[in-house]
Amino acid sequence: MDEMTLRVKEATDRTAIQNLENALLSLDGIERALVDTGDGEVKITYNNDKISRMEVEEIIQQNGLNVQ
Repeated sequence: MDEMTLRVKEATDRTAIQNLENALLSLDGIERALVDTGDGEVKITYNNDKISRMEVEEIIQQNGLNVQ
């Protein structure tokens, strides 16, 4: 498993966080997704053979959030 940490500025609202976590966890290859409400940090554990970092970033953006 690989890990990545992204920053999502808008990920401070509880509803936005829950929606983001659910969207990420529904993807094949995502094992864990945790969002820190304090700074918008998103920690993701994933299988790089099934999903790429770029695909993860695209899903986040499709959910109306911006990866920094």
